[in-house]
Amino acid sequence: MGAVHSDDTKKTRTRVPRKRFWIYAAIAGVVSAGALLAIAEVIALLVARDGSPVLAVGSFVIDIVPRWMKEFAIETFGSNDKIFLLGSIGLAVVVAAALAGVLQLAKRPLGLVLFGLAGVLAIAAIVTRTGATAFASVPTVVGTVVGIVLLHLLVRRLARWRDDVRAAAAVSSVPDARDYARPSAGAQAPVADSSSSSSDAPRAVGLDRRRFLVGTLVVAAASAVVGTGARLVSAATSSLAGIRDSLKLPAATSTVDVPAGAELDIEGITPLYTSNADFYRVDTALTVPQIDPSTWSLKITGMVDKEVTLSFQDLVNMGLDEYSITMTCVSNEVGGGLVGSAKWLGVPMRDVLAMAGPQSGADMVLSKSIDGYTASTPLSAVTDENRDAIFAVAMNGEPLPFEHGFPVRMLVPGLYGYVSATKWLTEIKVTTFAADQAYWTPRGYDAEAPIKMSSRIDTPRVDKQISAGATKIAGVAWAQTIGIERVEVSIDNADWQPATLSTAVNADTWVQWYVDWNATTGTHYVAVRAVDKAGNLQIEERAPIVPNGTAGWQRTLVTVV
Repeated sequence: MGAVHSDDTKKTRTRVPRKRFWIYAAIAGVVSAGALLAIAEVIALLVARDGSPVLAVGSFVIDIVPRWMKEFAIETFGSNDKIFLLGSIGLAVVVAAALAGVLQLAKRPLGLVLFGLAGVLAIAAIVTRTGATAFASVPTVVGTVVGIVLLHLLVRRLARWRDDVRAAAAVSSVPDARDYARPSAGAQAPVADSSSSSSDAPRAVGLDRRRFLVGTLVVAAASAVVGTGARLVSAATSSLAGIRDSLKLPAATSTVDVPAGAELDIEGITPLYTSNADFYRVDTALTVPQIDPSTWSLKITGMVDKEVTLSFQDLVNMGLDEYSITMTCVSNEVGGGLVGSAKWLGVPMRDVLAMAGPQSGADMVLSKSIDGYTASTPLSAVTDENRDAIFAVAMNGEPLPFEHGFPVRMLVPGLYGYVSATKWLTEIKVTTFAADQAYWTPRGYDAEAPIKMSSRIDTPRVDKQISAGATKIAGVAWAQTIGIERVEVSIDNADWQPATLSTAVNADTWVQWYVDWNATTGTHYVAVRAVDKAGNLQIEERAPIVPNGTAGWQRTLVTVV
């Protein structure tokens, strides 16, 4: 029994805790990946602003994810979908980097191979981006090399530490003089080995542990400082906020006449005009493009008599007019908030296109953003004398916010944004639907997408109880280019009753509406529908977002206490 106990003790003493070193290896992988990204940001700042690997991969992911995932992200996170995407990419980088560190410790050089593969994929995402410069891949190449070298060095130090621990454990398992039985009188006690192995092993463990931990901390701290500093410097040097704020636009040659009664004073109803800060944003740009209006230009190409290039000053010198237009995103659900109204300052698209002379046979304009996004718009819609399709330069009395297309964007009333509202506009190609496809068309959306008439209940809200007694049911309704004739409300499936409408600004702007209601205690179902000025009743049946926008009457639950 004594021998068995001795063997068990020896096994216990020589066991080395693997999980602890796996955790350190994972940390080494994450720290090395952080250094990779930090170095890439610095090099991008110096030689290629479009070379950020995180942003390139993020843009690539936006392009390749399935359509249902895009719709889920927009529906779930709204304007925060970009934050969700960046967070998801960051989490994936951390997990992959940690795995690379563990693999490098367990089976070298698999971790280095994984780092190299990640770098190659990031480079592929960068060089395939529209408008990528010749040096766009340099930041990721340099960053990947640095990351591989650091991972190799850190894990090598970690492996030495682990090996020293194993050696020390082996040494400690050999009995020393104190493990021998006390000798009898006159007998000579055994002399323990006085070689340096037993004393050197602990010293080696401490030295390699310090080297690994200090090296890891130094790399982590330097990466955080360098990476953050590079992003801040990049943001500061590329920021055009001062230029935008100081931009003086000429006075409008015509302004919107907002009639009395256009906006109702009802608590909870959506304002007639949506503030710039509250206006919805849905686009494919992972970071907001920063464009200097002094260097901006718009090219008119394709099936035209002559190609035309306009500077920002050329455009505003044509004369600016004010327009009141409601915009709607094709991803807007029944009763959703991806819709807003604003006053826009701009130039009619038909006037600009007339300078180029569209040729016979053309039926579409393909608009392109600086980030490569494209939209297909019927040529007839942008040249129609009765439709205010514009190149907009201002929104609600100030130059366009960066998030909404500064310095120039498109707006075409009556069409969903994905085919009509290109932001950060740089080119208009006159072409045909048969010859060209826009960004969303091969992803399952219609090439032409007229906005469907809709109505929405703003108050009472389904998530807020109301008190019994006199109250108002109120909301907004829109039917761009046609206008709303009437809105009707049904309570608990009773007969439809007409709502009172606000005074319409024009056919392109939504109207507000309300119904007086003597609310009784309990749960009630409220439904709303609209009729346009052409006599069309809003579609009752629900339709999915794809391929050309949702439809259906909104029905909501109201709790009265």
